[in-house]
Amino acid sequence: MEAPPDNDVLWARSLHFTHRDGSPALAGVSLEVRQGEILAVNGPRGSGKTTLLRCLSGLVRAQQGEVWFNSTPLHTLGPTARERLRRDRFGWIDPSPVLVPELNVWENAALPLMLRGTGRRRAKVAALEWLERLDIGDRARRRPHELQQAERQRVCIARALAPGPTILFADEPTAPLHRADRAHVLRTLTTAARSHGITVVLATHDSDTAALTDRALSLLDGRRVKTVHLPDAPETEGRAACSLSA
Repeated sequence: MEAPPDNDVLWARSLHFTHRDGSPALAGVSLEVRQGEILAVNGPRGSGKTTLLRCLSGLVRAQQGEVWFNSTPLHTLGPTARERLRRDRFGWIDPSPVLVPELNVWENAALPLMLRGTGRRRAKVAALEWLERLDIGDRARRRPHELQQAERQRVCIARALAPGPTILFADEPTAPLHRADRAHVLRTLTTAARSHGITVVLATHDSDTAALTDRALSLLDGRRVKTVHLPDAPETEGRAACSLSA
């Protein structure tokens, strides 16, 4: 078993995963992610993007291969240790918003912090800061059923960012948003990640989303097919695709 390079916060080698019906989801995917990098995992639906993020985050264990977070081998950890790591170091955004109906908006956004033992007042301040950044602060005392789906997704994004995760895994995070909202939310997410040194691994099939990241890794039928390197660009303009390498 070989430890990953020191400058990679996340490192995976030869990941294989097969669904229960026998269909392959991942077929030997390897990758590395540096601290503070924003990586897009793109490809058509069914290409293995969600499965890859679930394996990298410890939600499921790859059937073959290795996943390392810093010097921690996720592929050898038991369920309890993986759950603790996800709670303390990782954030996750689903493509569809899921909130606790009994809690109001700021309580939902503050929930991961309070589960870690952060005091209610401090957790509320952090939650409200992210809700304001995502233009949902005026809904802080509403219940989830009073919000539109796009508003609920903004709350989920605030909830993922509020604890300051080392790595944020985002599975099609703007899927429920109208096209006009996507650019604003993505710019907020990527700007916040850069300013706080948060590493982001973002699954998307939208080229506009990938263009805001540092680098894109493409999957097709569970295999890595190419990497798109995106050059530096002014923060107000995001990132633009530059070159392809096999």
